Amino acid sequence: MLIDSIRLFLRIAEKGSMVAAGREVGLSASTVSERLAFLEAHYGVVLFNRTTRSLSLTDEGRTLLEGARAVLSEIDDLDARIRHGAETLSGPIRVSAPVDLGRTVVTQAVTAFTEAHPSISIELALSDGYVDLVGQGFDIALRFGTVADSTLRARTLGAYRRIVCAAPSYLAEHGTPNTPAELINHNCLVMRFGLTLDNIWRFGEGKEAQVVTVRGDKVVNDGWLIRQWALEGRGIILKSELDVADDLSSGRLVALLEDEAPPPNPLQMVFPPGRAQPRRVRALAENISAIMKARGQTNGETTRQS
Repeated sequence: MLIDSIRLFLRIAEKGSMVAAGREVGLSASTVSERLAFLEAHYGVVLFNRTTRSLSLTDEGRTLLEGARAVLSEIDDLDARIRHGAETLSGPIRVSAPVDLGRTVVTQAVTAFTEAHPSISIELALSDGYVDLVGQGFDIALRFGTVADSTLRARTLGAYRRIVCAAPSYLAEHGTPNTPAELINHNCLVMRFGLTLDNIWRFGEGKEAQVVTVRGDKVVNDGWLIRQWALEGRGIILKSELDVADDLSSGRLVALLEDEAPPPNPLQMVFPPGRAQPRRVRALAENISAIMKARGQTNGETTRQS
């Protein structure tokens, strides 16, 4: 009863709704309410702040969320090992990744992994905005740049340049910028990462560093779409070399201002806090690392918690 109630609690936290959680697991609203009341009585605390319109975790609820997820993962892993044998991997894995990277590297890893382990199911969520790794129940997330949450664990998969580029058709019509400052005279297509507008482009480093605030006629929160617009000749973009490497080698896009490039940006594979991940999660993480290594990058575990 306790374990089942904790599982239901996690589902409520992920869905943000008792009704939605009950619907997903086939329980009535009254049964969900009773299970939650049992859990709160067991621990002697309130786990959710409830109003008629919203549901949010209390501090005690957040503590239970973090600890219970790790414990239940270990229970599921142990159950799978007993039922299916020590060498068999089974169970669900939830992965979050940027859109472009998710459609290439991560999709490749997911396809190969599920073919090798048919008892594994993977939910892949692609988003270029902020994702709450713990609150939304992800086992693995891929992130560019420094991870702000110091409680998360991370493995660095390599460092990659962000490249200013455009289609030959755009450059033929509008000319080629020769300095970062000239970008203010061009249509720069801008990404939005959650609440952050990526319109401040940085160039060089040290004393040579420059910052240019760009603008254009399109802003989007989808990395695949902004790349597509660039391929159609609609403007200049700033993208990771991972996303545009094939376009640059084929000539569909042209790299600009390469002598002014800023330092490479780290790509990190991030895990929720807690104890060791289930074997299935560790195995998928190694698979993704191997694919990145095969792309010519060196992967390694970060020594700090980031």
